[in-house]
Amino acid sequence: AAVTAEMVKNFQAGGAAINRLAEIAGARLDVYPLDLDRPTRDFTAAPAMEEDELVAALRLGWQAVAPEADLLVVGEMGIGNTTAAAALAVALFGGSASDWTGRGTGVDDAGLARKADAVARGLALHRDALPDPLQALRCLGGRELAAMTGAIARARMDRVPVLLDGFIATASAAVLARLRPGALDHCQAAHLSGEAGHARLLGALGLGPLLDLGLRLGEGSGAALAIPLLRAALACHSGMATFAEAGVSEG
Repeated sequence: AAVTAEMVKNFQAGGAAINRLAEIAGARLDVYPLDLDRPTRDFTAAPAMEEDELVAALRLGWQAVAPEADLLVVGEMGIGNTTAAAALAVALFGGSASDWTGRGTGVDDAGLARKADAVARGLALHRDALPDPLQALRCLGGRELAAMTGAIARARMDRVPVLLDGFIATASAAVLARLRPGALDHCQAAHLSGEAGHARLLGALGLGPLLDLGLRLGEGSGAALAIPLLRAALACHSGMATFAEAGVSEG
């Protein structure tokens, strides 16, 4: 929890990777600390959030989206949240805990085994709630995951395209996909992260990443790197002459 709070302060002070990447991409960076002094509960012992806490996080994400935005990039920072994302992915798409659990910030084999065990225990404890995607999010997710879910839903309503960052952002989006088919038609996977479950999750959602750089930083960094690629694609689409306009034969 201390590292999370320290990193959030670094974002606010302008000293993190995402600050530089957002600057280069010409994107505005908004930082939303989510009750950093009040962590969610251990999901192996109790639901991570109460109903009102889930609603508050969803609302914060919903209200964070500017309707006039050209593009929304969602990213996060939270020590341990790859465990929550893995648990949520199992709840939404099935499989075993080990199928979805990765090394996060770089845990060793013993740490990876502990993560998978925690995911399995959380799934067993909350099995009755898991068929409902929002209840799965409440029981297994964190406030940052719920806030991203709310933001992605708001962007859908406002017809704002979304670039998804890595495994955790994609898990947040997956909640909406399980609630309603087509709910992610406004979303593009920015990159394939180095986290083990990300490729599997993108496959389940039918999303192809723009970049594959083996990143596992979080912060929205991979999505920020993809913004210039989108700008380039749009410039070509809107500014290139057709063969006919350029007088180029098609033979």
